[in-house]
Amino acid sequence: MSIKSLPPALRPREKLLRLGPRALADAELLAILLRTGHRGQDALGLSHALIERAGGLAPLLREVPQAPGLGPARRAELGAVVELARRSLGQDLQDKPVFDCPARVREYLQLEIADREQEVFMVMFLDARHQLIAAEELFRGTINQTSVYPREVVKRALGLNAAAVVLAHNHPSGCAEPSNADATLTRVLREALALVDIRVLDHFVVTRGTVTSLAERGLA
Repeated sequence: MSIKSLPPALRPREKLLRLGPRALADAELLAILLRTGHRGQDALGLSHALIERAGGLAPLLREVPQAPGLGPARRAELGAVVELARRSLGQDLQDKPVFDCPARVREYLQLEIADREQEVFMVMFLDARHQLIAAEELFRGTINQTSVYPREVVKRALGLNAAAVVLAHNHPSGCAEPSNADATLTRVLREALALVDIRVLDHFVVTRGTVTSLAERGLA
């Protein structure tokens, strides 16, 4: 059955069963999870309202604990969905080389650190096949600055027997442009890790809307 021939009143759950989840809009998928509406809105209407208020599906899911219009049970259910997605992405990165699926790396980093109110510095430690060993937040800072100590990065990389790393930090300001300090830090860490034969593959600047690669800018 083509989409054009679908009955106009076909509900999201029925549409999913007939056509599969990829055929559904964001609001329709969310409506299936919500199941019922709220204060005179059906589930689909509530889904549209929630997504519009949050500025998109991704911001809504990242802000599940504070999402207005949702009770504790629904927030718990959506929070579980988000955590399952995060764990699934992490498992994918462990099962195959990181840059075989660069989009998943970006999605993973956004789920992990995009919404932090303070700046955090994360390192993804990789084995010789560039599969994920561990992803750890090594440093935390204020709203716009993090102190990163190269010695600690090198020490942890050696402890995990890493062959390469991917660096990442968030910009709580929402500006995804790498700063001069970001480029300098990348160079310092690359040189420090090279002394113990560990490669820096990339350094990402993460915001809610964008993940910027310093390697693509020629800065990593």
